[in-house]
Amino acid sequence: MEVIIKDRNTVGGANFSSYEALREDFTWDKARSLLDGLPGGGLNIAHEAVDRHVADGLADKVAIRWIAKDESRHDFTFADLKARTNRFANVLASLGIGKGERVYALLGRVPELYIAALGTLKAGAVFCPMFSQFGPEPVRARMEIGEARVLVTSAALFKRKVAGWWRELPGLAHVLIIDGDGEPPQGTSELRKLMAEASPHFEVARTVPEDMALLHFTSGTTGRPKGAVHVHEAVVAHHVTGRIALDLHPDDIFWCTADPGWVTGTSYGIISPLTNGVTMIVDEAEFDAERWYGILEAERVNVWYTAPTAIRMLMKVGAGPAKRRDLSCLRFMASVGEPLNPEAVVWGNETFGKPFHDNWWQTETGGIMIANYAAMDVKPGSMGKPLPGITAGIVERTETGVREVTTPMTIGHLALRPGWPSMMRAYLHEEERYRKCFVDGWYLSGDLAMRDADGYYWFVGRDDDVIKSSGHLIGPFEVESALMEHPAVAEAAVIGIPDETAGEVVKAFVALKHGYQPGEELELDLLGHARRRLGPAVAPKQIAFRTNLPKTRSGKIMRRLLKARELGLPEGDISTLESDEK
Repeated sequence: MEVIIKDRNTVGGANFSSYEALREDFTWDKARSLLDGLPGGGLNIAHEAVDRHVADGLADKVAIRWIAKDESRHDFTFADLKARTNRFANVLASLGIGKGERVYALLGRVPELYIAALGTLKAGAVFCPMFSQFGPEPVRARMEIGEARVLVTSAALFKRKVAGWWRELPGLAHVLIIDGDGEPPQGTSELRKLMAEASPHFEVARTVPEDMALLHFTSGTTGRPKGAVHVHEAVVAHHVTGRIALDLHPDDIFWCTADPGWVTGTSYGIISPLTNGVTMIVDEAEFDAERWYGILEAERVNVWYTAPTAIRMLMKVGAGPAKRRDLSCLRFMASVGEPLNPEAVVWGNETFGKPFHDNWWQTETGGIMIANYAAMDVKPGSMGKPLPGITAGIVERTETGVREVTTPMTIGHLALRPGWPSMMRAYLHEEERYRKCFVDGWYLSGDLAMRDADGYYWFVGRDDDVIKSSGHLIGPFEVESALMEHPAVAEAAVIGIPDETAGEVVKAFVALKHGYQPGEELELDLLGHARRRLGPAVAPKQIAFRTNLPKTRSGKIMRRLLKARELGLPEGDISTLESDEK
């Protein structure tokens, strides 16, 4: 029997009460009318997120409440944000950074990250966040592809991950250090000094909707990371999906736990809450169950947007810590990053008196596309229904293209009709790779899914080899390339294997060069090498030694076959298999 949960806590006060009526009445033009825009048809994300609220009388409202690792609180009003982001925009102008040039941030969740993001957009430059736990090589690859002009980072991160190679990037003109004692490293600049010297007044750059605003990287199964280009018009989707999918109200306290190094942490950890004028919580520290429950209680959080990995970690702790807290202000809980297992939805309902509402989207879509809404019945395990303005479908490939599948619960490719505001406009410098995403009037997401008779969508899996661990997409090529740099490694292949907490973790299969012998010491050396190169979020958790790796006749390693054997699944077609050693 199918389980259905209705969130009684949100139905009465939700932003809309009928999904069908909202879809029928919705247009993207109406969504655009919710924003101010700039004179002459312009549009700028930072203006919509900050400046317009100051002009509308919200200058003294808390925009960001930042909680430091030591649990001290620091409030930033919309007026504070306006002045600080103006200063940062003026810093960029003083450095000669113009419209369209790329400003990268390699920072933890500190105020300077949020100020840099909004100040960059205000200046008309392009913001590119990077996850602070990346190793030196992923950082360098992203900065090379995106032709970085400015890097904003901390003294410690610079020393560990950038100092050894940054001068080799010809386009990197400035490295801005946010902290440190004494003089910044040679060739870099002290951001605090530049900010103090900059004016708090700045006229927002006259960007137009199709001007490039954000560059988010996502990994593929082959080749280097892909840089997904997003434009200022994306703010239309960020804003309205916050209202529809996350049920944001103007007086809400909102907490998105995602790091801005990932697209969720930018779209819904910066832009959407600020454009909707809510107070957003930012916690500098990493996950800790008691700390998180303490924040939910003390800050009286109304809307909480987190990841399945975090939910599973909370489940491991048990319901006790939640039951001991006053979480009566918590109205709506949502999840993103990877499919949320049904048990987690039911556990949320039992523990908090309300379910987690799963939703689905990607770096490429820029915003939420499919969701379980506040006023809609939740089917645990389902990603929900498409947002108003979004046409989704299940398609199958044909000899000439694709065709839509209408039979309920048929597995196929999850596809969307192009044209929503936050849709990526390109993979930077990779036109052919981008064109392949669009077939017969559909954007092909790369995910496999099913649609039931009620119009709910159900995730099945990826149709490629990308590994999703703790909500992070990990490309096998990056990990394999780093392992191949070790002098002992002849070949490497990585797969994702199931993990109760992270969803998947990376396992590497390694063939050694002549003269090297497998063993525990070498395994630990390889794991350490990968962690240094890639960072703990990307590096493999397990190493298995093989004499040979299964390959096709063309020399392509068959990761699919490795995964099938690891998990005891059918091996499928192995007619192209050439070399193998089980």
